[in-house]
Amino acid sequence: MANVIVLVFTAMAVTTIFTNPRFEWGTVGRYFFEIRIIQGIGVSIGMTAVTMVLSLVCGTVVALMRMSASRPLAMASAAFIWIFRSIPMLVQLLFWYNLAALFPTLSLGIPWGPRFVTFGVNSLLSPLTAAVIGLTLHETAYIAELIRAGLLSVPDGQRQASAALGLTPTQTFFKITLPQALRIIVPPMGNELISLLKATSLVSVISLADLLYSVQLIYAKNFQTVPLLIVAALWYAIITGILTLAQQRLERRLSRHTAAHTEKIDTSKRIEYSL
Repeated sequence: MANVIVLVFTAMAVTTIFTNPRFEWGTVGRYFFEIRIIQGIGVSIGMTAVTMVLSLVCGTVVALMRMSASRPLAMASAAFIWIFRSIPMLVQLLFWYNLAALFPTLSLGIPWGPRFVTFGVNSLLSPLTAAVIGLTLHETAYIAELIRAGLLSVPDGQRQASAALGLTPTQTFFKITLPQALRIIVPPMGNELISLLKATSLVSVISLADLLYSVQLIYAKNFQTVPLLIVAALWYAIITGILTLAQQRLERRLSRHTAAHTEKIDTSKRIEYSL
């Protein structure tokens, strides 16, 4: 009975979508590959890629600081995570975009001493730069916690077994701990990447020509609001689908890789115990 209900509602939705003339599918098709929209897609994807790489690097550093035995480092990283997870992304974007109102100039020199070079913040902080900074700081706070959770999920016995095999701490981290942690990290990290892609639409508020802002510029002139929003939605769905497939493939590969490493360690432990 449930299957019948689902099929009926699905058929009703599909029929409504493709028979309602107000969706204007002809307009959707005409603007789907419009050059300004393609350029906006490039900006959105580029921002996502750059932000994700920077966030992974910074998030790893913050996660290691959070796990450090040094109390000042752990407290500093905890404060960073709390601050940038607390402030909404839109607020951060607007703050960095308007940073010149707080600091009109930035200088390089000796602290509390002479300044060697002075820059105008407005000339340095373009909308793209402000967007990357805001997105990176926001994502770093979340990614740091994902990485920390993944590293803590690896049992201590794995590290002890690798030490028994004569591996150095660095070798243990990259050959034993990290591959197993990645199996825990990758699924939520993939979700974070998809969320970041969609979050780039917020940069339209600072007049950065991403996918959404490009669509807004077009429908502000021709008043075809709904068809052009459908174009944006379809492109976001397509890119998200590609990222999801890549994530699933990576998860399968990591599972096989981790299983092989775990089996190797367990075999070595059995040999050691037998001796």
